[in-house]
Amino acid sequence: MAGTSTTTEQIPIRVFGGPTALLEYGGLRFLTDPTFDTPREYHVPGGRLTKTAPASASPADLGRIDVVLLSHDEHPDNLDESGRAVLADVPLTLTTPGGGQRLGAGARGLADWESIALDRPGGGTITVTGVPAVHGPGAREEVEPITGQVVGFVLTGEGLPTVYVSGDNASLDLVEEIAERFGPVDTAILFAGAPRFSVLFDGALIVLDSAQAADAAQILGARRVVPVHYDSWAHFTEGRDELVAAFTRAGLLDRLDLGDRG
Repeated sequence: MAGTSTTTEQIPIRVFGGPTALLEYGGLRFLTDPTFDTPREYHVPGGRLTKTAPASASPADLGRIDVVLLSHDEHPDNLDESGRAVLADVPLTLTTPGGGQRLGAGARGLADWESIALDRPGGGTITVTGVPAVHGPGAREEVEPITGQVVGFVLTGEGLPTVYVSGDNASLDLVEEIAERFGPVDTAILFAGAPRFSVLFDGALIVLDSAQAADAAQILGARRVVPVHYDSWAHFTEGRDELVAAFTRAGLLDRLDLGDRG
C-alpha cells in the first residue's frame, strides 16, 4: 500500500523527553506515551528504572489532547503515574490489545494492521493503523512473555502526510514490513536510545540503537525523522550525540529533526 502523502508541509511536533511527544495532525492532537513524573526510581520485576530528568512541560501545559498513542502500558518509562492521570482526561487511547483491556473505558486495543477511522474537525477522517513492534531481539512469541506486547502506529489521511510512530520496537524486519505497506513515509517518530539490561536477553537491545534508527529511516524512505525515547532515563545507553553521529555517517543528517523541545 503506498503512502498518501500529498503535501510537503511539516506537521508540528513537540518533544517533552523520554517517549513523549505531541503532534498536530489533520486538526487532531495526538500524544505519544505520556510520562510526566518528576525524576524518581521505579521498582520493576528484576530491578529498577531510574528517571533522571523531568519532562520539559507539564500536563497542564499541553492543552487539548484528542488521542493518546500508547505503545504499551506495562512499563513506567512509557506510561507513568502522571501519564495514567492524563489518560483519564483524553477521549481515546489507542494501544495494544492487552492494554485496551487493562486500561478500560476510553482505551481501544489495535491488533497488527487493524485500523480505526477518526473524524476530523470540518470533515474527513484520519486513519490510524496499528502496526507490529517487538520489544526485544528475536521472535515475538519469545520476546512478548518477557517484555510484553507493543504496538506502533501509522497515521494517514487524504491530503495529509504519512506518519509512523514506532513504539518500543527493536526489529528492522518489522520496519521493512511497514515500509512495504505504507512507504515512503513523510515523518517517522522513532523510539531509540539503545536500552539494554544485563538480565534481559543477555544484554541485547530491546529498542533500536542510533545506527538502527538511521537504517529504519532509510528503509522507510522517511523525509523527516523525529527521535524520542533516548533521554531522561538511566537505562538509555545512547543519546543525542550518538543519534547525530549515526545519521551523519549514513548521510541522513538533513532528515534528523530533534524536535521542538517543550
